[in-house]
Amino acid sequence: MAPDGRFDLYDGNLRAKDAAGKLIFDQVKNADYYKVIQEEVRSWSYMKFPFIKSLGPEKGWYRVGPLARVNNCDYMDAPLAEKERQEFMKLGEGRLVNATMAYHWARLIELLYSAEKIQELLNDKDLQGTELVREGQHRGEGIGIVEAPRGTLFHHYQVNEQDQVTMANLIVSTTSNNEPMNRAVQKVAKDYLEGQEITEGLLNHVEVAIRAYDPCLSCATHAVGGMPLEVRLERADGSLIQERCKG
Repeated sequence: MAPDGRFDLYDGNLRAKDAAGKLIFDQVKNADYYKVIQEEVRSWSYMKFPFIKSLGPEKGWYRVGPLARVNNCDYMDAPLAEKERQEFMKLGEGRLVNATMAYHWARLIELLYSAEKIQELLNDKDLQGTELVREGQHRGEGIGIVEAPRGTLFHHYQVNEQDQVTMANLIVSTTSNNEPMNRAVQKVAKDYLEGQEITEGLLNHVEVAIRAYDPCLSCATHAVGGMPLEVRLERADGSLIQERCKG
């Protein structure tokens, strides 16, 4: 986010708001991300569970991506997209728009913003120049954060004098959205699971909840191969009642 709250995908600093729209932190520098975000490991998942340090793992989970960006910014410097953003924010009636399915609407606003910005950049004199490579200081540590279509990407590397990577920490968008996706599936189970049968309708609702986040599970979990949807219904003692796979 830009210092004045402007929507920004490439530069700017970190900002987080709670469900009501109150700032949790703002303008945190990229290099200080680890001061506000921590990662939790759980035995049953290959993915980590990031959370906001000041709130703790139970209440500090957060979401990234189109919905978070549109909710977080104060304005967009693209007239058509800004008009749509204002219309979108009316849904929250003074609060943030927290509905998971609103991710798709937010994506459309970002697409409009991107189209306007592409037109602007095509006429940017700096991009039409001949100076294509910049020289910078050689350092042993680098931290970069950028907004990708799925959400925020955190990249943190350390290298030795031979330019060999000695430490690398990546928090990709799907990792940040790990806890929200789990909670979305839990909500679907509470709302649509009846009795002891996994219905096709239940599978569809689970898939819709997960796909709203546009997850890249192979990247977030470092897994190779297919990622079918597998739903297991278990008793309180862990014994299996029913299992269904999709994909």
